[in-house]
Amino acid sequence: MRATLMYKSGDVRVVEVPEPELREATDAIIRVTHACVCGSDLHPYHDLGDTPEGRRMGHEAIGVIEQIGTDVSTLAIGDTVIVPFAWSDGTCAFCQDGVTTSCVHGGFFDGASSATQAEKLLVPQADGTAVKIPAGTDESFMPSLLTLSDVYLTGYHAAIRGEVGPGKTVTVVGDGAVGLSAVLASKQLGAETIILMGRHTARTDLGREFGATHVVAERGEEGVAKVREITGGEGSHVVLEAVGHMPAYEQAYGIIRPGGTISRVGVPQYEDAPVGFGSLFGKNVTLTGGPATVRAYLEAAIPQVLDGTIDPGRVFDRELPLDDIAEAYRLMDDREALKVLIRP
Repeated sequence: MRATLMYKSGDVRVVEVPEPELREATDAIIRVTHACVCGSDLHPYHDLGDTPEGRRMGHEAIGVIEQIGTDVSTLAIGDTVIVPFAWSDGTCAFCQDGVTTSCVHGGFFDGASSATQAEKLLVPQADGTAVKIPAGTDESFMPSLLTLSDVYLTGYHAAIRGEVGPGKTVTVVGDGAVGLSAVLASKQLGAETIILMGRHTARTDLGREFGATHVVAERGEEGVAKVREITGGEGSHVVLEAVGHMPAYEQAYGIIRPGGTISRVGVPQYEDAPVGFGSLFGKNVTLTGGPATVRAYLEAAIPQVLDGTIDPGRVFDRELPLDDIAEAYRLMDDREALKVLIRP
């Protein structure tokens, strides 16, 4: 079968790899029908060192089940399912607490032997991981349903962890697909003022349609000053940081008001960051966020897509076949595309 491998920064190829095989009785194998490139895929695209064996890529998928292990009881061959970016058993203590990305039997797609930018995918812990899409669901809903594997529910997770709600002022740092999803989620949760920090007009225009009340194109100190001006000098109740680089974090603690919450879902490309008196401590700021517990939100989100309450699939502005995956990476890296849908 064909799958996407990255061999070093900028070097993405579609190559032939062995067909996946069931390893455990709890596994399933799906034929991937919809995948995509994620903004976090661009991190290794920028800095992956020489990897002669190649790194498997992709962690978002919809597909049709072709094989199931003997212990899989809630899924059947022929089911169309959404596969989140992390697998989980649904039964361990952490899954029961809703922290499915910390499942004791879990793991993450992408970079391992099982990744989604491919024709087929091995899904460990299939009963706890994959979620069925109602039979007969129209193809037009699939892009939005695909966002439930990661991008929309990552934005939603940021908003939930940040305790976004009615009367709150929310600032979203980053106008990528996750940032725009965070805007949409904040609107759904009733935020009163939603400030989107981004400078790509096509993206911020979509952000306004998703619910942003203000757009701030300035960055750094100028951006912080602009947000403070909008908020009457008080700062934002909640900052949702959807980038993962240090300048975005610095903007976040500059913007946050005393007693506020910073929620980070941009995969941090750093380990050390300010947390002292001048950044967080002095203002009694809460720092939260982390890998989105997508599986905990999925069942509730599917009906919202199907009844038209949300249409997060609008973040997809290009579609390409798997063979053109290298072009998909280039388009996103050059900011010529917001998010590219891939059809294997």
